[in-house]
Amino acid sequence: MKKENGKSSEEAYAYTPGLKVKRAIVVRKTRRLPILGEVLVKKGDELDFDTIVAKTDIPGEPNVVRIDEILGVLSTDVPAYMVKKVGDNVEKDEIIAKSSSMFGLIKKNAASPFTGIIESVSDSSGQVVIRSPPISVELKAYVRGTVAEVIPKEGVIIETNAALIQGICGISGERHGKIRVAIGTPEDVLTAETISPNDKGKILIGGSLVTYDAIEKALQVGAIGVVAGGIEGNCLSRFIGYEMGVAITGEEEVGLTLIITEGFGKMSMSSRTFSLLKEFDDHEAAINGTTQIRAGVLRPEIIIPHKLVLNKSEEELSRGMVPGTPIRIIGDPYFGKIGTVLSLPVQLKKVETGSDVRVVDIKLEDGEIVTVPRANAEIIEE
Repeated sequence: MKKENGKSSEEAYAYTPGLKVKRAIVVRKTRRLPILGEVLVKKGDELDFDTIVAKTDIPGEPNVVRIDEILGVLSTDVPAYMVKKVGDNVEKDEIIAKSSSMFGLIKKNAASPFTGIIESVSDSSGQVVIRSPPISVELKAYVRGTVAEVIPKEGVIIETNAALIQGICGISGERHGKIRVAIGTPEDVLTAETISPNDKGKILIGGSLVTYDAIEKALQVGAIGVVAGGIEGNCLSRFIGYEMGVAITGEEEVGLTLIITEGFGKMSMSSRTFSLLKEFDDHEAAINGTTQIRAGVLRPEIIIPHKLVLNKSEEELSRGMVPGTPIRIIGDPYFGKIGTVLSLPVQLKKVETGSDVRVVDIKLEDGEIVTVPRANAEIIEE
């Protein structure tokens, strides 16, 4: 039997990045402008969720106006008919060029269809380019914490002591508000009846399922987020207005951020996740539903800044997947099921696609033992 570092190959472990469920961890967030701009804070500054850390102006879109066609003149004559010059600001419907003919009896005006700045006047094409006003972008901290590093002209890296919970999928982007655990147990369903007008600005925590009526009620009262163990696929499609594919999420304009921690269907939230959220009931948190399952994995997250002392002895799962490691299955037919690693067979196994892959034997919470490809198993980092 082949030995690896003094151990038999059966004792070798597999590293699989997983979902984090941490009570206390140092979270580092890189906040970067889309283009170069101005950083407004310095190293060591204390930031709140809405602190603006950097700003920039994104150039507006160039818009083409065919002055030669509007006035009915030669393109070479367009500069002579302009009443506005390069660099001038113009408003929508403002006259930018005029022509007259037949001893002034026939007059034509060319009005700008856009607001912006005249960028160029061409005597070869007869076109005038009007660039729309720049778009101001202000980059917020997103989390409460301290500036650990400044990236000149780009942004900052923020550090915060926090509880961190990652979900399996999410919808919509960054928001922050106070957590309210709206149900009693991780098996309970978040329904419209559990939500009240007092939940405006809150992040509502459900259990095994969130109903469509609950999402609608949350929107109605002004809640900023919903977190639950599961959701029915048709409910999610109805909420966002289309079938969710494998592309990245997070840009949806749906009014609140939705994070699912376990999977699709009615699935009890893991006791670890629920207990952690319950511990931080009424604490302010940052949430982000952005998800990407494939290359460049991104997970929806709940970040709850706090001042609890970090447990330095807490073992990070740097050893990867070993017998006893808590696991969530992220592929059919056991999607969302939770269990622990029973063994990591060395031999490759043929799967339905016909490929030979490495697998993992998992003991589920109900005692059932299943075998799945290692790529379909994800460590729950507790």
